[in-house]
Amino acid sequence: MKRKVITTADGSKTIQIEGWDEQYHSIHGAVQEAYHVFIKNGLNQFKNQEISILEIGFGTGLNALITLVEAQKLDLKINYEGVEAFPVSMEEIAALNYVETLNFQQYEKQFLQMHKSKWGMPLQLTTDFALFKNKLDFKEIKHQNLFNLIYFDAFGYRVQPELWSVTIFEKMFNALKQGGVLVTYAAKGSVRRAMQEVGFTVERLPGPPGKREMLRAIK
Repeated sequence: MKRKVITTADGSKTIQIEGWDEQYHSIHGAVQEAYHVFIKNGLNQFKNQEISILEIGFGTGLNALITLVEAQKLDLKINYEGVEAFPVSMEEIAALNYVETLNFQQYEKQFLQMHKSKWGMPLQLTTDFALFKNKLDFKEIKHQNLFNLIYFDAFGYRVQPELWSVTIFEKMFNALKQGGVLVTYAAKGSVRRAMQEVGFTVERLPGPPGKREMLRAIK
């Protein structure tokens, strides 16, 4: 699939898959979506502790970068696993503008390390943020009771409905610790019902710019 870097409504960039007319982040604002879905309604549910996060769709590393910075404000120690089947190239990373848009110049080194590091090898990015990149198809995940929080940031139901199925959400449920939280930008009824079928308690919350609702699921 041919990919190109485009600019979203808040000035931050994302990657578009032209054949699917699908983006890695919302065209209404990549940074705004990341903060609203994954930080405000996910990470901010935790503070003053050590937590493990699983990201489904590591992609551009935007969610990981923001989490690294925001976790410091919440006094969190983070163990972060990003799962990705089709890694983004360094040429594409160089074309993104997250460090500049977020005024995160002091974290540029860590952002580049995220992408230059080897897959399948743990990386201690800061004293309180450890990253493990897992090159894996989402359907192959077999984690059990490991994570406090899941960022479910897969491509949309329109282009990959199999990633929003009961089978996948059962894997997510199993991967979470009791009381764990899953957040996603999606709000489709069939997605909510698939989550509920595997045992999640599901909340509908106001969505990021361009979306009326999003979902948060609790084990």
